[in-house]
Amino acid sequence: MLENVREYIDRLNTEGHTIGEDHDDDPVLIGPDGRAVDTWRENYPYDERVTREAYDEQKYLLQVELLKFQSWAVRTGSKHVLLFEGRDAAGKGGTIKRFMEHLNPRYARTVALTKPSDRELGQWYFQRYVQHLPTAGEMVLFDRSWYNRAGVERVMGFAEQDEYERFMRQVPLFEQMLVESGITLTKYWFSVTQSEQRTRFIIRQVDPVRQWKLSPMDLESLDKWGSYTDAKEQMFLRTDTDVAPWTTIKSNDKKRARLNAMRHFLDQFEYDGKDTSVVVAPDPLVVKRGIEAVGD
Repeated sequence: MLENVREYIDRLNTEGHTIGEDHDDDPVLIGPDGRAVDTWRENYPYDERVTREAYDEQKYLLQVELLKFQSWAVRTGSKHVLLFEGRDAAGKGGTIKRFMEHLNPRYARTVALTKPSDRELGQWYFQRYVQHLPTAGEMVLFDRSWYNRAGVERVMGFAEQDEYERFMRQVPLFEQMLVESGITLTKYWFSVTQSEQRTRFIIRQVDPVRQWKLSPMDLESLDKWGSYTDAKEQMFLRTDTDVAPWTTIKSNDKKRARLNAMRHFLDQFEYDGKDTSVVVAPDPLVVKRGIEAVGD
């Protein structure tokens, strides 16, 4: 599969494909005709992306609301955890960046853990995540989380069957304990289609400043699309609970996904100064509960 991807990259370069940037400095694949490759349209409910003007305006207003929310959280001592999951190149990191862009870093942080150490491998599976949980007034955004065990570890064979089953039994109980302790838990799954994921991988491979984002395991995942789909759907069926539901966001249009993630998060809370003309319900064509997205 890796050779096939490299051959595809070589062909794109020969045909004159290049890398450009859109209005928010996101890379796009440009064809020989000068037009952006539009694989994002696959199975997407809109024919056009959010315009630059609309995106910039709405993002700014929602980021102001996030600052209001943070001030309220600090004042009230509330604790918040957000999980950002999804296939590789689904737009998790870009969404986290826009969440964090103007927040006070004293009270908001991103956690993106690397592979576990030998010591961590000998611990209770959730232990390495527990140490990063928030204290009063804090927000913690996990760029991938304990759900690695239900996804990549499951598909790539890094977890034994009994480890996987133990995780699936324990995670609803673990999350219930978090919520009962006063932590709000918001779980996002960013959903990208296969052709759009492939386009984004090609961009990462060709663009020198983004090559660090692409690993051999990412490319190998292209050949395991069906296995990742099965793992995702089992995860929704077994871990989407009323206490800690999953929220899926269609992210072929990354900017629409970012805006809807911010709306969805803020819409859950009644914080001081909330502007309900800005914080409206997320778009139901883009945002669904996880259990309702099984089979999509």
